[in-house]
Amino acid sequence: MHDDIPLTVGRATRVLTERIRPAIHTDAVPLEVGWHSLPGEPIPPAEGLALSFEPYTVGTPWGPAWNTTWFRLRGQVPAEWAGKRAEILVDLGFDINMPGFQCEALVYRADGTPVKSINPRNQWIPVTTTGIDLYLEAAANPVLLDYHPFLPTQEGDVRTSSKRPLYTTRRMDLVLFDEQVYELSLDIDVLLELQSVLPVSSPRRMRILQALDDALDALDLQDISGTARDARARLEDVLDAPAEHSAHHVSAIGHAHIDSAWLWPVRETIRKVARTAAGMTELMEIDPDFRYGMSSAQQYAWLKEHRPEVWDRVREAVKDGRFIPLGGMWVESDTVMPTGEALVRQFTYGQRFFREEFGVESQGVWLPDSFGYSPGLPQLIRRAGFEWFFTQKISWNQVNKFPHHTFLWEGIDGSRIFTHFPPMDTYNSQLSGAELAKATNQFRESRVASHSLAPVGWGDGGGGTTREMTGRAARLRNLEGSATVAWEHPNDFFANARAEMPHPPVWVGELYLELHRATLTSQHRTKQGNRRSEHLLIEAELWAATAAVRAGVPYPYEEIDRLWKQVLLHQFHDILPGTSIAWVHREAVAAYASIQSAASALIDTARTALVGDGTAVVTLNPAPFARDGVAALGGGVASSARAESSISGNVISNGIVSVTISDEGLITSAVDLATGREALAGEANLLQLHQDFPNMWDAWDVDRFYRNRVTDLRAVESITFTDDAVTIVRAFSKSRVTQTLTLEPGSRVLRIDQETDWHETEKFLKVTFPFDVRAEQVAAETQFGYQKRVTHTNTSWEAAKFEASMHRFVLVEEPGFGAALVTDSTYGYDVTRDSSEEHGVTTTVRLSLLRAPRFPDPETDQGHQTCSYGLVIGASVADATEAGIAMNLPARVVTGAHGFDPLVSLTGEGLLISSVKLADDRSGDVIVRLYESLGRRASGTLHLHTDFSSARTASLLERPEGSPLLLTDATIPLTLTPFEVRTLRLTR
Repeated sequence: MHDDIPLTVGRATRVLTERIRPAIHTDAVPLEVGWHSLPGEPIPPAEGLALSFEPYTVGTPWGPAWNTTWFRLRGQVPAEWAGKRAEILVDLGFDINMPGFQCEALVYRADGTPVKSINPRNQWIPVTTTGIDLYLEAAANPVLLDYHPFLPTQEGDVRTSSKRPLYTTRRMDLVLFDEQVYELSLDIDVLLELQSVLPVSSPRRMRILQALDDALDALDLQDISGTARDARARLEDVLDAPAEHSAHHVSAIGHAHIDSAWLWPVRETIRKVARTAAGMTELMEIDPDFRYGMSSAQQYAWLKEHRPEVWDRVREAVKDGRFIPLGGMWVESDTVMPTGEALVRQFTYGQRFFREEFGVESQGVWLPDSFGYSPGLPQLIRRAGFEWFFTQKISWNQVNKFPHHTFLWEGIDGSRIFTHFPPMDTYNSQLSGAELAKATNQFRESRVASHSLAPVGWGDGGGGTTREMTGRAARLRNLEGSATVAWEHPNDFFANARAEMPHPPVWVGELYLELHRATLTSQHRTKQGNRRSEHLLIEAELWAATAAVRAGVPYPYEEIDRLWKQVLLHQFHDILPGTSIAWVHREAVAAYASIQSAASALIDTARTALVGDGTAVVTLNPAPFARDGVAALGGGVASSARAESSISGNVISNGIVSVTISDEGLITSAVDLATGREALAGEANLLQLHQDFPNMWDAWDVDRFYRNRVTDLRAVESITFTDDAVTIVRAFSKSRVTQTLTLEPGSRVLRIDQETDWHETEKFLKVTFPFDVRAEQVAAETQFGYQKRVTHTNTSWEAAKFEASMHRFVLVEEPGFGAALVTDSTYGYDVTRDSSEEHGVTTTVRLSLLRAPRFPDPETDQGHQTCSYGLVIGASVADATEAGIAMNLPARVVTGAHGFDPLVSLTGEGLLISSVKLADDRSGDVIVRLYESLGRRASGTLHLHTDFSSARTASLLERPEGSPLLLTDATIPLTLTPFEVRTLRLTR
């Protein structure tokens, strides 16, 4: 009997593929087609509909890369088709099966009403009138992934892409749609998928196979339409058999994870969102059970601005509860590199948009595809008012399989958030039998729970859910041998999951992705632009708020919102990580320059009002600690009573630390003069060049074997000692590096400013610092605190973290002594343990400076690059924190009439103010966010230097919480737990 299984499966597969599916659409009638190819950027739909159209013959090539062509379709439904269902089939020249990665189109009626999208998996258009008059806005986006994966291509920028037509249409026909044949195709498809994952000899599988044989016997291959109903009748019993009581349950939500930029520019994402959203609202009219979820307030905002006709349909569907805003963030951002303040803004701007436009807020954070998740995130999620967190990417781990699917995730402060990632291991589910079986068999919590979540639809490049997927869902609602499937709101899934698991397992610390580690370094200019823009906006808010309160200057709400939204957009998880095409990063660098110019203008306006006109030298200190006698967050005259730095021979000293530079320009000694302790165990600031050719995903990945080949860049072209700096020039291969080393008076930070003319290919540039410190752990700054990582590789989990993330500092420390590296724009580092007779166990830290991958941008990081980093000699966590902030929030020296007091100040060891701004609701209230930075319980006092009538604790969304705080002599006593973030709302 079992020998017949391949025969039945082969027979059913061939008949389905070669006879049944082709018979779904019949009686093709070619339409009259006109076309208009646009020479430049896309135009609004109203202008597209008004174009003049030339006759077009199907089969004519169209569409140079990134071109838009408008097609007009006209025709008449034949009179003899009356009472039958007609559709239009359009094949634009699709040659891969994945939607979103090639040409696609949005269909409009003549009155400008959007209909639906066209892509390789969704080629049909409904016909609702006998006269056909439709318009297709077709995008000739080039294939960058499937033709030549990971090979360099110039197609990733409109400035260098092909001018030849890329696509050739195959059909634009009016056809008849045979519903019974279509339903038969889904019946057989679902049963074939199901039998393939059942035990070979199981009775259920045998009955399905027999039913398939019976159905095929009833089917006349020369009269598919006439015999489809009889064939379906032979399948009714096996399709009606109910699922087992213990069957796994899948909560399905329609989905199209649309990357806000990746292998397409932002301008194309705007159209992808419109195409997908139009298609999903059309699908809702077909299937009343279907629900669709879309994240990213930015994408909704694009619809509202650029495609109001699609926006109106989405808004109505949201009102009906079937189109679900997800995630509560401005975009699905990277969560490893953005500052804490930026992640707060992701939540505040995202939830504000959903609240103002739809009257709803998201209950959970939806981040299926980011490249690892910071341990600072759980607290921010909770303090922003969210109840759950959804991800999927951790299933991509190279080595270690994550041990949970439903669990509590605990962050650095102890906050826990209920978390789920789907055991299907995909955010682009097709509801295939293999996926459902995987969900059932892999679900780690199956002893105590039975629910998992499945985002269903084509994603990354958009497309969303298809009618075939909703058809599968209907058959899988209650089917023996399969997990059950129902369209459900994610909130309902999480409520059920919490009820099933009152005591879920706990995962403590970061959700480290054992893949895509190079995203901490690729596209340095993008990362540098992000870091500088974040800090400039935090500073702009501070001075604008101070000027509003002190000098009555109107607070620039609209401009600050506009600039933050640009920064938040560019924190999307394929922009900030450096994994998009050249076009995206070219525009990102330009955007950052504009943001920085505008933020600087806001700072100048506030500064002028705060210091007045005059010739006195005034220092503005935006840092949360006093510098040179100038109060934190205020302006005054800096003190100059400090020992000067001096350079004698090859030694730089300032009375606090002493640094020796070799004739090769390497740091050979770094001594804390108060203790006499040497910080280094060898030559430091040594540049090292690695061959860097990962197995896959060039811009994303660095594989462990990159360390096997290394070149120490010792050759010196010149070394110059002046009174206040050492300048070192090195040339290697096709590149050149200039480093300037300085030691400020009163500082224990040796600063290195580096300019690199970078022209390498598939290389990785690092700089090494071997510390004479036996550190069991390193402390790397993350949002509102730091995370500790062990320095050993005892287990596979630790060995996998051979490239890790930092914000402004990474610290190595043993009892009584430590050293740190601080940076202005670097996020990646690695750490190793070494041993020698002279020093015993030592700790080497290397910063990751530049890469040169060739896909998807063949010119990644080429040309002029700058970065700054510093060696902190004799450092504690507090020293490293202060030095990192100082490097990224430098003081401003200006001229004016006078200084000014800060609005607030904070005392208490380890307590720092993160931001001061006016409340988003324009009430005039002042928002002060502070945090405990050392990982200890701390007490302190917030001092108010202006008249405030009341104070309340607030959420990250700035909503008052709890009772009013007691104001005693313009102070607020505070007690914080380790790494706690506290937001205060002060009313004038």
